[in-house]
Amino acid sequence: MKKIKSIVALSFIALTLFSCNKEDEQVQSNQGSLKVTPEVLNKISSLSLNTSDVQVIKNTKLDGTTEDAFLIEGDIIITQDQLNKMDLHGGITTEQYRTTNLVSAPRTIRVVGLTGTGTSALSTNMRNGLQAAINRYNNLGLSINFTLTFSSSTSGANIVVRRQTGSAGGVAGFPSGGNPYNSVTLYSGLDTYSTNVNAHVAAHEIGHCIGLRHTDWFSRQSCGQNSNEGTAGVGAIQIPGTPSGYDSTSYMLACFSSSVTGAFNSNDVTALNYLY
Repeated sequence: MKKIKSIVALSFIALTLFSCNKEDEQVQSNQGSLKVTPEVLNKISSLSLNTSDVQVIKNTKLDGTTEDAFLIEGDIIITQDQLNKMDLHGGITTEQYRTTNLVSAPRTIRVVGLTGTGTSALSTNMRNGLQAAINRYNNLGLSINFTLTFSSSTSGANIVVRRQTGSAGGVAGFPSGGNPYNSVTLYSGLDTYSTNVNAHVAAHEIGHCIGLRHTDWFSRQSCGQNSNEGTAGVGAIQIPGTPSGYDSTSYMLACFSSSVTGAFNSNDVTALNYLY
């Protein structure tokens, strides 16, 4: 990942911008029954999620087993069962926005950052970035707060943050049943990047775990794309106080550069306080 001085001549080959997922997914394309059908794309579109690059993957769960899943917008993992159960129901879908699946509040969310000698142990920069991300969430005084422990044990954890081999970025998923998604995966490409970059990616993926989606889902403009899907999601409600257009500094943009600071901008703070 090279430092960004400009977003002119965007190119994935030149590594000028980075999706929040790793480019070289270890998860393998599923050759089984799970398919990206027109029905699946219609369902994804109805949830105001971008359908421009939906993939079928083998997702490795915390227990080491794999499951068939869709990878949506580069870093959001959704199984067929989860997709079937999700419904927009007029949920917030513009700029800073959420899924209708939120974490039940008030509550404390227990986060474990994996340590040890294996490849799933977080690097020093990942640990420092994760701590900074948790601090930033807790400093907002939300109705959800986080505790962070670094351990080789996942006992009692609501969210486990682990490392896997891959280029800079991460993946996570959405809440279900009032509980946050149970894992964040940070990829080894982040090892050599600053605490700020690691804090940004950790906070972004935790944002998915508590129900936030990409602020530029409609266009993926942060990735140098223009895949505007119009007004998918009838009855969408904008979060009061947040912009309806592109927000170039939101921590929930689909892609990021090496100049990110990891901080929440004022619109992010407004959205988080509105939701929690």
